[in-house]
Amino acid sequence: MNILVTGGAGFIGSHIVEALIDDPGVGFVRVMDNLSNGFLENVKPFIANPKVEYFRGDIRVFRECQKAVRDIDYVCHQAAMGSVPRSIEDPLSTHDNNVNGFINMLYAAKEQGIQRFIYASSSSVYGDATDQPKVEKRIGKPLSPYAVSKFSNELYGEVFSKCYDMQIGGFRYFNVFGARQDPFGPYAAVIPLFIKSAITGKSPVINGDGSITRDYTYVKNVVKANINALDPGRVWTGHRVFNIACGKTTDLNQLWQLICELTDSKTQPTYGPNRKGDILQSLADISEAENTLDFCDLIQLREGLMETIPWYKNNIINK
Repeated sequence: MNILVTGGAGFIGSHIVEALIDDPGVGFVRVMDNLSNGFLENVKPFIANPKVEYFRGDIRVFRECQKAVRDIDYVCHQAAMGSVPRSIEDPLSTHDNNVNGFINMLYAAKEQGIQRFIYASSSSVYGDATDQPKVEKRIGKPLSPYAVSKFSNELYGEVFSKCYDMQIGGFRYFNVFGARQDPFGPYAAVIPLFIKSAITGKSPVINGDGSITRDYTYVKNVVKANINALDPGRVWTGHRVFNIACGKTTDLNQLWQLICELTDSKTQPTYGPNRKGDILQSLADISEAENTLDFCDLIQLREGLMETIPWYKNNIINK
């Protein structure tokens, strides 16, 4: 198989690229990234590998998407503009990247005759649904432009699978964390921010009273889901969406206490208002992924943090 990974220089994408290199069933991996959110240093260790081809391209430019899919068998589409707060501040860029860029890639893949297309959706599509745990067939109304953009991906995935006989899989990621996740940007996720605060001794801001819950998902679990979905022997019909999570929930106060325990930090948090567009409670039912993608033997939150924290110590203290 020859596989294209869009957003391959990003946090999740670079981990997928790393795993694909070691897969004996993979011919070559083409990494497409415009480096707006990704970092070349994430894939520098892999570019020298003869199985890897780096292509600096932008999913918002259709002709570049056409170039990216040449000689490709499967697409693993991770490129996107993330962050709920960023989408509220800049909905146009979110739409341009996540909707226009998505359909560019999907249509380029269709024109190339690519039959399998795996893409990153998001748990944000559950919106105001109050059901716990979250089940793929029941969603609410979106709470942010980011959520709308990811739900649009799912709608296009469904239509393309029916109109063009494509096998398409959407992964609703639940709060992914791990090494290479940027802790410095204005829209950094909570775990890198908490780890940075614990290491540097600066008080983190916890949104609300700390009771917001999330199903935190270690990046190696996400990689497992993608690698399994790219297995030619694993087949499903049409378009499917899957929760990619651990099926366990942790609130912000518990998360901070755990990170303090693992870093020997005595830093006390401060509390601020809830953010607009945030889902307050999040827990995934992962049975669909377990049954279809063999998504099991997962790394849980504590073990994932124990593997992640040393990377932050090396990269924050030395930066």
